[in-house]
Amino acid sequence: MATTDVLIVGYGPVGQVLTILLAQRGFTVQAIDKWLTPYNFPRAVTYDGEASRILAACGTGAELDPVVELSGEYTWKNAFGRTLLHVKVAENGPTGWPDSTSFYQPGLEARLAERGGALPGVDVRRGEEVTGLRDRDDHVEVTVVGGDGTEEVRTARWVVGCDGANSFVRGHLGAAVVDLDFTHDWLVCDVVPHEAVEFKPNNLQICDPGRPRTAVSAGPGHRRWEFMRVPGESREEFESLENVWRLLGLFGITAQNATLERYGVYTTQACYADRWRSGRILLAGDAAHVMPPFLGQGMSSGFRDAMNLAWKLDLVRRGLAGADLLDTYQRERQVHVQHAIRMSRDSGTVICETDRTAAAGRDAVMLAALRRRTQQRHARSLREPIVDGVLRRAVDGSLGTGAGEPVPQGRVAVGDRTGRFDAVVGTGFVLIVKEGAEPALDPDRTAFLDALGALVVPVAPDRGPASDAVVDLDGVYLPWLAGHEADVALVRPDFYVFGTATADDLPALVDDLREQVRFPVPHA
Repeated sequence: MATTDVLIVGYGPVGQVLTILLAQRGFTVQAIDKWLTPYNFPRAVTYDGEASRILAACGTGAELDPVVELSGEYTWKNAFGRTLLHVKVAENGPTGWPDSTSFYQPGLEARLAERGGALPGVDVRRGEEVTGLRDRDDHVEVTVVGGDGTEEVRTARWVVGCDGANSFVRGHLGAAVVDLDFTHDWLVCDVVPHEAVEFKPNNLQICDPGRPRTAVSAGPGHRRWEFMRVPGESREEFESLENVWRLLGLFGITAQNATLERYGVYTTQACYADRWRSGRILLAGDAAHVMPPFLGQGMSSGFRDAMNLAWKLDLVRRGLAGADLLDTYQRERQVHVQHAIRMSRDSGTVICETDRTAAAGRDAVMLAALRRRTQQRHARSLREPIVDGVLRRAVDGSLGTGAGEPVPQGRVAVGDRTGRFDAVVGTGFVLIVKEGAEPALDPDRTAFLDALGALVVPVAPDRGPASDAVVDLDGVYLPWLAGHEADVALVRPDFYVFGTATADDLPALVDDLREQVRFPVPHA
């Protein structure tokens, strides 16, 4: 019986990204989704700069242009039309990409599916449902039921559940769900205006206690309007088609000037699983965590899960790390995602207020804050460091300087090529070195970095006559190293810093990484 390296349950965006990241590393991947076609329900419309960087690492750069646009401005207003908050999304954030991008999800999924289908070793099965899992120590037996009711048992070295908030895989693991108790019903309406219209602001939140509502971009040519169900309103009345058009009429949207593409009621949640791995079975995306949509972090967090998991599975598969490296996946990602969940919940608490007295107090506080700072010109970044896991530590156990930080990305030049660092230099493990401090490592340490496929990248402020260094065009890398009083930075494949060091301390930095991944080990 043929064994797939990784079987992914669920082929939404997170499952698609994980499929691509693994296939690019030489894995055989089978992805199973119970829906014959992509799930037709309103879902994500925004992702952040880290997600853009991950999508670029999937080889889907310019292909996404027709289905994405800059999120632009994001404004909160109260019931009387007064601005409570105004942010302008940076077009070139620390990741080298916009801090927020609006997108059309069916278009994104189609392009991810096309990319995955072009890679060797990818087998996508739609219309099949996973009904059983059995971990056999060196593989997993997966029971699959086809559309005709036929049952089949397949095998995989690893199984990852990307099967959403109602995850079968999570239930199989027996994971408890930690619920932060934030539930509200929102009517989500995806609309295609018949004529091109410029919406100002591009993204609007109306904090009206009588009816909290939202109007945002859903990608080029697409718009989304959302309306919260208020106390005293029945679910049946709320989700009727007649009510949909009545509420859209608040924004001048009618059946004569727009097409209602899809609509449905979404109940917000703020929760996460307490267990993300059991043996060879793991969780990612909404199967592991769900958050309110107000900061656009749900899918972005799932992409970060996929990126973290892909490089660790790769080291284990290649015998460069022990299987217990995968225990760091939950330790790193769970704390990280809890921050996004709580920030999303806190924003939602402000937005979803239906008590008029409390809303008036909220407005007064936010208006006073707005007056004090005139206006917030740029959105605050949600980029958080990793605080546990595969990171360099000092002797006292505290994190080393820079360890866990997301590494910034700027434009660089190599020869006659210029562009973002990832596109010009490459991705994976990267040792960024200040020119003149190039490492002098012994053959053993050099062999370890070579086995990882690590790129050693000298960086200079400009191109000298005999220099082959990467030119730091935007002045990103050298000041960043200087700020950490470092000559080198060892960056993980998920764009987080393992650690920084002086040139003299580099051997100890490399040794620390080798010890933490337990290299070398027998094949798992």
